Amino acid sequence: MSNLVLYRKYRPQKFSEVVGQEHVVTTLLNAIAGGKIAHAYLFCGPRGCGKTTVARLLAKAANCERDNGPEPCNKCASCLEIMENRSMDIIEIDAASHRGIDEIRELREGVRFGPSKSKYKVFILDEAHQLTSGAANALLKMLEEAPSHAIFILATTEPQKMIPTIISRCQRFDFRKITVPEMIKRLGKIAKKENVEMEKEVLAMIASASGGALRDAESLLSQILSFASEGKTVKREDVKSFLGIIEREIIGDFVESLLKDKAADSLKIMEDSFNQGIGPEDFYENVVFYLREMMILKIVSGREGERGAEPLMNSMLTRLTTEEIERVKEQIKDISIEDIKQIVDFFLQAGERVRFSPIPQLPLEVAVAETVENLRKKQK
Repeated sequence: MSNLVLYRKYRPQKFSEVVGQEHVVTTLLNAIAGGKIAHAYLFCGPRGCGKTTVARLLAKAANCERDNGPEPCNKCASCLEIMENRSMDIIEIDAASHRGIDEIRELREGVRFGPSKSKYKVFILDEAHQLTSGAANALLKMLEEAPSHAIFILATTEPQKMIPTIISRCQRFDFRKITVPEMIKRLGKIAKKENVEMEKEVLAMIASASGGALRDAESLLSQILSFASEGKTVKREDVKSFLGIIEREIIGDFVESLLKDKAADSLKIMEDSFNQGIGPEDFYENVVFYLREMMILKIVSGREGERGAEPLMNSMLTRLTTEEIERVKEQIKDISIEDIKQIVDFFLQAGERVRFSPIPQLPLEVAVAETVENLRKKQK
């Protein structure tokens, strides 16, 4: 296996390889095909979802020397230079570490000069929201007076922190988190290329642990593959001990026991997890995420045909596999939204007390007792 980290080794080199951002990719491809490339773009979304990757693809497609349609050819001199990070006309700046007005003034000087080889000089500004007030105003001036040879691509995880006038000068694209099924498919392809067999449950565990960030999932996979042997199947027991990940099935069993008034079973599942090295805070976090997904599914339950219901589920339920979603649907059949909200409150309160309790698991045990007692009262 290559020592190059997976998210760089398998970074998409064509728009068709981008995972989970079809709405962004389709719009950009149409713009490129129609010769309507804007002078400034704003890519918004959570970390690890492909903003910088798509920015580089846009830079490559805009400068591609072959008539290959909107997709970059990856064979011409311009594409190869960009792929090998040696193009003088693609300038990437991390605003988190270059956030002052002096850096932006230097950038403005560079904008004045045309590209050395390419058609466009592309400036990719990552974490653009971290610019100082003075730097942001200087950037705004550049966007307003941008020459025809310049393309600005701003990427940010927090667009609400950017000044509205900058946003108004850009074409905005909102990226979404990657769903678990999409991530499993992607990770499976990478593992296959690395000649390592992995149980599907392993891929699901990695995907769930990443919280919708494909880059994080690929980093976790890279760690696992570094200890895997070619020809050997990686099993979920190996991943559990290596990463300390709680199996989603265990959390599902825990919640199901609560709903079925089997407090003893819930306590045993929790205790077994602690004995296996899972901390109370990690257990609490996984339970809260699971309960949140239950609540969302209950809200949209029976509304699958309504406009916006399915996209809402896909964008919010980033930690569940298709099989897990079906299980949760069964669990919520006989419970109300009010009951789910009450259980969430019990565990949120427990989470605030875990770190200060002399017995860390005690607040979670209290939450179990409160949940069972509350559901029993409702049944009377």
